[in-house]
Amino acid sequence: MTESLKVWWFKLTSHAWLGPLAIIFTYLVIAKIVDLTFKKVLRRLVKRTSFSTDDELLQFFHWPVVLNVVLLGPLHAIYEINPGGRIEFIATNLIKSIIVLIWMITAFRLVRWITKRKSYFAERFGHLGADMLILLKNVAYVIIFLTGTLVLLSLWQINITPLLASAGIVGVAVALAARETLANFFGGISLFLDRTYKVGDYIILDSGERGEVVDVGIRSTRIRTRDDIIITIPNSIMANSKIINESAPEPRFRLRLPVGVAYGSDLEKVEKVLLDLVKDAPYVEKFPEPRIRYRNFGDSSIDLELLCWVDHPRHKGPATHALIKRIHERFAEEGITIPFPQRDVHLYPAEKADDQN
Repeated sequence: MTESLKVWWFKLTSHAWLGPLAIIFTYLVIAKIVDLTFKKVLRRLVKRTSFSTDDELLQFFHWPVVLNVVLLGPLHAIYEINPGGRIEFIATNLIKSIIVLIWMITAFRLVRWITKRKSYFAERFGHLGADMLILLKNVAYVIIFLTGTLVLLSLWQINITPLLASAGIVGVAVALAARETLANFFGGISLFLDRTYKVGDYIILDSGERGEVVDVGIRSTRIRTRDDIIITIPNSIMANSKIINESAPEPRFRLRLPVGVAYGSDLEKVEKVLLDLVKDAPYVEKFPEPRIRYRNFGDSSIDLELLCWVDHPRHKGPATHALIKRIHERFAEEGITIPFPQRDVHLYPAEKADDQN
């Protein structure tokens, strides 16, 4: 049965006109099978998943794959006929060009679909993520267009060497003219990939400025200081600077408040009063628990630090303000002295001083 089928197929495909038609018909059947596989099998599989990304990707590749199989039929038939010369060159390259255009359009649609998820990238990476996504979309469009164009030109045997040489010269000229812009651009990419900071984080720069990141663009980063002054720094500088991110890895911020008490104070009582007053202080987190650490013996006081966590670096100032007021009030109520630097001066009468000399 198998041998007879092979013989029948060979005779059919050897026919001048029935052979190519049989090949085209066979590819149409295969295309229909692929179509049903996408609709009946793969679609059921992707519906079992909890996310919708695979459903959308299946729709993107469904018809390009089916059309690709359909177009392989005429291409195969032309090779079987083997007309030779210019007719075969034009016919085969025309079909190949249509296949290339189909996949170029599919690639464009895929990039457009990814960029529609701008809010997702903005939520995860801030404004830089959204801006970078738009930039990468344009870069991807250019790459797809240039790649498809080069493939089409090579199919039609058009010499692209002069075009590549011209493109190289233009690229060098653009790179020299926009080297600062390119430095900022690649600095923005490095910040994006490293996720050094994002919008809303509080950072401290090498120069000492501290503020909230309000915008991270492709060219520069802007921070707002506590004086409501906007500082704009090029990304090339930010990428090569030491940056302290007070909001990472957790948004809470550790507050260190130095306190001094007199040498005659009851240190156990001091510790108990401080831990009691910080419990319900504004902006102070209950976990990790506040603690007291005695640091050293000062000239006029025993020096200690009140260590606690505030919910966000922006509340460092208000939390410090509230704690200082509470400490001053409670120490006055509990009779705990906050000493200040002082010096004892002993005065001797002149005669007594002469006797001592």
